Amino acid sequence: MLKLSRLSRTTWIIICIYLALTISTCVSANDIWIKVDTEAHTLTVMQNEQIKEVFENIAIGRFGTTWHKRTLDDKTPLGTFRIGWINEKSRYYRFFGLDYPNRETAQRAFEDKVITEETWLSILHATNREKTPPQNTVLGGYIGIHGIGRGDPEIHDQFHWTNGCIALTNEQIDQLGQWLKPGVWVKIH
Repeated sequence: MLKLSRLSRTTWIIICIYLALTISTCVSANDIWIKVDTEAHTLTVMQNEQIKEVFENIAIGRFGTTWHKRTLDDKTPLGTFRIGWINEKSRYYRFFGLDYPNRETAQRAFEDKVITEETWLSILHATNREKTPPQNTVLGGYIGIHGIGRGDPEIHDQFHWTNGCIALTNEQIDQLGQWLKPGVWVKIH
């Protein structure tokens, strides 16, 4: 358990800002969000609780999923993230980057002494400002939803092959792209 009395003044300020932002955030009834089911291998576009579109046969990290992702573990992080940026010229065709590592991931890693207070604060600072968090920590980075680029469609059909991302075919990513923009929530479970 985190010992709150040992936190620095800066840490307390960031926690207070985080709580204020969290409490004041409202989700519009028309907001689109994405549900990734890593066991059923589906990605579902949702509007509230209404299904808008389902993409089947997605690929995830070659070594499965985890709540405790680390650099180079080739696992897909579980949790709730937001689309942070879009790269239309990715080697994976199109790349919709997630705000990984997010606050919850950083909090777990800090409590487990995987990251320093300085790293934890830098992640909180970025996410509080709705900026991309540092992508070069021990927690890894550059996690997103993307196509297969020039990869082999047969490999995609048969194996989980990513380094932790969620992959769809290029055709699927084109269809999905109409729903994705920065700020869209992505729940991976």
